[in-house]
Amino acid sequence: MPLETAQSNPVTIACIQFEPKIGEVAANLDAIEERVRTAHAKGAQLIVLPELADSGYVFDSAEELAKLARPIPDGESAQRLITLAAELDVYIVSGLAEVAGDTFYNSAMLCGPEGYIGTYRKMHLWYRENLFFEKGDLGLPVFDTPLGKIGIAICYDGWFPETFRQLAMKGAEVICVPTNWVPMPDQDPEAEAMSNILHKAAAHSNGLFIACADRVGTERGQPFIGQSLILDATGWPLAGPASREEEDILYAVITPSAVPAKRKLNEFNDIFGDRRSDVYG
Repeated sequence: MPLETAQSNPVTIACIQFEPKIGEVAANLDAIEERVRTAHAKGAQLIVLPELADSGYVFDSAEELAKLARPIPDGESAQRLITLAAELDVYIVSGLAEVAGDTFYNSAMLCGPEGYIGTYRKMHLWYRENLFFEKGDLGLPVFDTPLGKIGIAICYDGWFPETFRQLAMKGAEVICVPTNWVPMPDQDPEAEAMSNILHKAAAHSNGLFIACADRVGTERGQPFIGQSLILDATGWPLAGPASREEEDILYAVITPSAVPAKRKLNEFNDIFGDRRSDVYG
């Protein structure tokens, strides 16, 4: 099938919200595989998993991270996902703890039926991540796939409007966001999460489909807020927010090729066409 035809077709996307266990890579990979198979059985073609889904998040030390991190794409975690994607004929985006030489990155890998496609390394590190990881050095790649043009962001990257604008300007249609959202300062626990507000705004102001897969649970005293969601390129939710505490899988149907049309707000206004690049670049 020509790429242009494939991209015009609807795509079923799934966000897997679960609770990785710190340090239990084999068990986490088993849990991931089980849930990916469930999503595939329900028709998912593009599946998004949380940040650091293979290792857990709250590291005690650099030595602990060194025992858990693996290379991409040749490490155990990456190879398990690559094999699974090829077997099921699906595309998977998952957060992974990556080691490259002597350097550690909070990364996400995209793989599909054809194997390994690419890696994104988190650019904006949150809190104690700065003790263990280096800031990403691969920029903001956009991967051209038969499903559409896919970009990746991780968690705190979503607090920076430049992340989504740069991806949109590079041609991205769908942004996959592996994340481990935590409560924000002064956040009313009963109100809509700031993370959801920010990503709804990013989807709307850039005309992008955005799929956020969060984790749940409390790890070494750090609570995570769940509330994964899948957003239309208009900014309105297609699925979610998911539970604040329970594991869940969200599903939505998107059409990546519809992005240009969704950026047209009316006969006079186009989100990209109206940009005053003569003023602000």
